[in-house]
Amino acid sequence: MTNTSDRPRGWTRTDNDRVEDALRRGATRRDLLRMFAASGMAVAVAGPLALGASRAHAQTPQTGGAIRVAINATSTGDTLDPARAAQQADFLRLNMFYNKLVWLDHQLSPQMELAQSIDSDDAQTWTITLRPDIAFHNGKTLNADDVVFSLTRHKDPELGSQANVFAAQMSEITKIDDLTVRIVLDRPNADLRAILGLHHFSIIADGTTDFSTANGTGAFTCELFEPGIRSVARRNPDYWRQGGFVDSIELFGIPDTGARTNALMSGDVQIATTMDSASTRLLDTRGGMTVMMTPDSNYTNLNLRMSMDPASNADFVAGMKHIINRETIDKAVLRGFGAIHNDQPIQRSSHYFNDQIAAPAFDPDRAKHHFDRAGLGGTRIPIVASEAAKFSIDMASIIQADAANVGVNFDVQRVPSDGYWSAYWLKAPIHFGNINARPTPDTFFSLLYTSDAKWNESDYKSEAFDKLATEARATLDDARRAEIYGAMQGMVASEAATIIPAYLFSADAMTDKVQGITPHAMGMLQGFGFSETVWLQS
Repeated sequence: MTNTSDRPRGWTRTDNDRVEDALRRGATRRDLLRMFAASGMAVAVAGPLALGASRAHAQTPQTGGAIRVAINATSTGDTLDPARAAQQADFLRLNMFYNKLVWLDHQLSPQMELAQSIDSDDAQTWTITLRPDIAFHNGKTLNADDVVFSLTRHKDPELGSQANVFAAQMSEITKIDDLTVRIVLDRPNADLRAILGLHHFSIIADGTTDFSTANGTGAFTCELFEPGIRSVARRNPDYWRQGGFVDSIELFGIPDTGARTNALMSGDVQIATTMDSASTRLLDTRGGMTVMMTPDSNYTNLNLRMSMDPASNADFVAGMKHIINRETIDKAVLRGFGAIHNDQPIQRSSHYFNDQIAAPAFDPDRAKHHFDRAGLGGTRIPIVASEAAKFSIDMASIIQADAANVGVNFDVQRVPSDGYWSAYWLKAPIHFGNINARPTPDTFFSLLYTSDAKWNESDYKSEAFDKLATEARATLDDARRAEIYGAMQGMVASEAATIIPAYLFSADAMTDKVQGITPHAMGMLQGFGFSETVWLQS
């Protein structure tokens, strides 16, 4: 690795921000070229971002054709159960086979899907009215019993739902009539509509226990599901709304980025996810390829488990925060595929982002002071990294080199992608995570930082933080919410032991024949929902 950026000469952070903002507004490649020309900026300055602008939807979608998609990881833990979904492959499948009560648009605002309306006067008692005459793949008509069952099962602690922390807020989930459901929360939560747009709250048929296949209301039916190997989706000819244009979508994993790139260039696949700077440069030299960039979609973080040694020592945690060279990570590892961040999970694009929180400075002397106080001596300290957590191996190598200069010996343990999330994430004392985008600050905080959080990566516990989370959910005053969320970001950055060096850009590559996919703030492949809108140009 070198210490120089792949950004062209003359590229500034301001230029980067302008491109990011344009992409978040849904700019196409042509829009970006006009922007560069108007400002006198060279087209080359755009790098992969110009190449990655989404194609417009001006053309009428064509039907037919088959798409093969190579993603960076699948696992034997893959699932079709919405409650258990935890990985990107799971989220992609859920959006093929199921619908939710609401979907989140490109601004992360909830829009009605299976629900016709979701209303409340006090943010505590909510009435859901369903659309009529919607059928599951097996022919069953959607009704209130299906919604009650789908939401209630998340509350069962034996199920181990990834969305239990949100479902636990629902003290009552009641059928009023065949098309009406009432939800009463244990306390007000103005974010309920957005929460119901999470992938986990996909609606399944009442009484479903077998998830060897999928029986949903989505645009595709499940033809084949082989966990850790592949899945095949077949177009649902009876889909209740326009969508689902291709005949089939096959999804499988190729962990190596170079191999995914070669599969795309050879025509073995039409879409390859999770590209890096080398692969995008290679594709830029080839005709008939496009890379779609999605800014602010996810982050890879270093997790220090405070309930375990050595992170149980506050001086060790402090030393780690000052041995992270974010500038080097940004320039040598991300190479235009990310933006430096400040150890808390809220995206810079969010209007709740607290821009007063500074990222800890790279300060080897200060880090050495804390490491010496922690009494590490010649201890060999393992850091677990994997291709499953994007860029984590290169990040770990930089941390290892910088720590060695102050006398700390880190052992970077590179482990396979398969099984990483079940065997190492939330278990190893020091390891990396990779967190997908979430629609609201509360969903980040509730999943990752409250004392009862399902994915509390650093075992952070704070009664004061929990109280602020409860207050923020209840208030309808957006200014007060912003104040609370700003304070919570500060608490996470200073008190928790999750280090978030940068937010990442997601890069999905595809042939030019693949149309109908646009960047989405929820992440890769249109926030995992590409299957409903993608089509092939003949």
